[in-house]
Amino acid sequence: MIVGDVMTTPVISVEPSTTIADAAKLMLADRISGLPVTTRDGTLVGMISEGDLLRRGELGTERKRSSWLEFFGGAGKLADEYVRTHGRKVEQVMSSDPVTTCRDAPLEDVVTAMSRHRIKRLPVLESGKLIGIVTRSDVLRALARTLPTASPDAVADDRIWEAVRAELDKQKWGGRFLRFHVENGVVTLTGTILDERERQAAKVVAENVPGVTKMIDQLVWVDPHSGIVLCLPEASGAPEPAE
Repeated sequence: MIVGDVMTTPVISVEPSTTIADAAKLMLADRISGLPVTTRDGTLVGMISEGDLLRRGELGTERKRSSWLEFFGGAGKLADEYVRTHGRKVEQVMSSDPVTTCRDAPLEDVVTAMSRHRIKRLPVLESGKLIGIVTRSDVLRALARTLPTASPDAVADDRIWEAVRAELDKQKWGGRFLRFHVENGVVTLTGTILDERERQAAKVVAENVPGVTKMIDQLVWVDPHSGIVLCLPEASGAPEPAE
């Protein structure tokens, strides 16, 4: 999936000369937490977000620094902070070097950038002009579209088995001692795991295969160093004893 598949367009934006008050009202009215800042020809010059407006003189929330930090920080840094906490124009408080992306970029790159830079949105540029924006909400909507919303039609047991086996074989975390069988859409996990976290991962593998109607957990957790059994199969997942 690429950015062009999920981005929002057209984009609500503000100009550098927009007042802080108007930008805040716009974010509240449209229920968005950040705005691209563009010139009239669509050139991106910055981003302003809720985070840029948290430290404000009007709220008494400016960052308090000790006198020795103020001394070593220098007058220039203090002056810059004053502008950001008391400025009335977007250009005075915005982040002027935003992380951006392009229409053809893989969605994976966007998610990586969001995590690395701890940001919620990336402007989408084309020839230096703003053409869209991709946010965490856009990624979430894409996920919602791809997840199954209804029970699939019946799938043959052998196809379920092959799908589960193929996914397990791709994973580095397990599968060496893990076994399973499928009957009427029910996947029974058996065998040995060497780390309890492998149990949940194996369940997720089976849950994601179309046609699986139920799972029975009969995995045994064994300490790889001592060979001691740490956890027996769940009682609720074990077959009913014969009468």
